[in-house]
Amino acid sequence: MSFKFETKNVCSKLITFDLDGNVVHNVKFVGGCPGQSQALPRLVEGMTVEEITKRLQGINCAGRGTSCADQLSKAVNSAYSKPQKV
Repeated sequence: MSFKFETKNVCSKLITFDLDGNVVHNVKFVGGCPGQSQALPRLVEGMTVEEITKRLQGINCAGRGTSCADQLSKAVNSAYSKPQKV
């Protein structure tokens, strides 16, 4: 299932991704630092929601209280916790 997440307080504006159960695929960032926007999706491809949360939650960028990595952890958690339509 595909999801979109509007980010807050970071350079990227949107994160899109697919969830297959609790496994994350096809992460894409819209906007933000080109290097980070390419690196993060490659690093998390095939990881579970739990593993992404464990590794990325709480990372702070420039005192913003969040980061693109932290926003990704919020995005996958939000999507995973929503009831799936059947």
